[in-house]
Amino acid sequence: MEVTASAPAKVILFGEHFVVYGEPAIVLAIDKRAYVSADIRKDKQIHINSVNLGISGVFKGESFYEEFGGQKARRTLEPLKIAIQKVLERSKKNVGVSVEIRSTIPVAAGLGSSAAVAAAVATAVGRLLDLELPPEEIFHISYEAERFVHGTPSGIDPTVSTYGGVLLYRKDKGFTQMKVKGEIPLVIGDTRVKRSTGDLVATVHKRSNQYPSIIKPLLKIGGKIALKAVEVLETGDLYALGQLMNINHGLLCAVGVSDASLERLVHAARRADALGAKLTGAGGGGCMIALTKPNKLVHVVDAIERAGGKAFEARMTDEGVRIED
Repeated sequence: MEVTASAPAKVILFGEHFVVYGEPAIVLAIDKRAYVSADIRKDKQIHINSVNLGISGVFKGESFYEEFGGQKARRTLEPLKIAIQKVLERSKKNVGVSVEIRSTIPVAAGLGSSAAVAAAVATAVGRLLDLELPPEEIFHISYEAERFVHGTPSGIDPTVSTYGGVLLYRKDKGFTQMKVKGEIPLVIGDTRVKRSTGDLVATVHKRSNQYPSIIKPLLKIGGKIALKAVEVLETGDLYALGQLMNINHGLLCAVGVSDASLERLVHAARRADALGAKLTGAGGGGCMIALTKPNKLVHVVDAIERAGGKAFEARMTDEGVRIED
């Protein structure tokens, strides 16, 4: 009996990098999803196939046998094996599992692809093994998988993939679900430039140490922008939200995490009448987002693609991880 589950991607609307220093961030689940199908195996092995990445392999105990994907196969699939093993341990069933992953989320672009896949894996395998895992359990399993990938992740990505919606996050207070008035029509532009989140976090840390009297006030202003955005989201004022996005992007440039590929796409979107545009995630490549009037979405997509990016429309979703019928 095959079971399929899916979980959403995310964008950071406000607060990336500043959140590391205790400032608030606003994160939004979007309608791009990772889909995972799971089935029982009689040989007690764990078989994982990522169709999009062209990677597959089998875990037999602690041994791994690569089928496709070369040397990167094990490291890419290991966090998903961790998630599957944790569900198997909770079920106390002595079986194997096959999972197949098909995703509409760009990989390594700051959209939370790995967390979405992990949440969908845990949910699909849980249902397959007759477990009704509550959302908090899905989050913890996804977080453990993310720890293998990122070391000490904030927990933003697995939280959004599990619960959906719009979340306000603070390092010292955790997450609160936000109420948002109206839609948040976005265009996402992928520079297709790969980058290292760790290197970019280190860049901000270095700049903060070099110029503390300048950079630390900027970090505080980033937090004030996020809190102002909370008020604006509750009223549904898209024009004000766009202005705050533009200011936030200026701060991210000031702390050193934008680059030429992002600037091309951000300014192309603004010239095409986007209400606001900024990088999302770590920066240094990856993705940007543009807040756009509904009747201008196609126009902004075209502008970003003419500037060299891969663009697509995205909308907020309140649905987190779910079983697919």
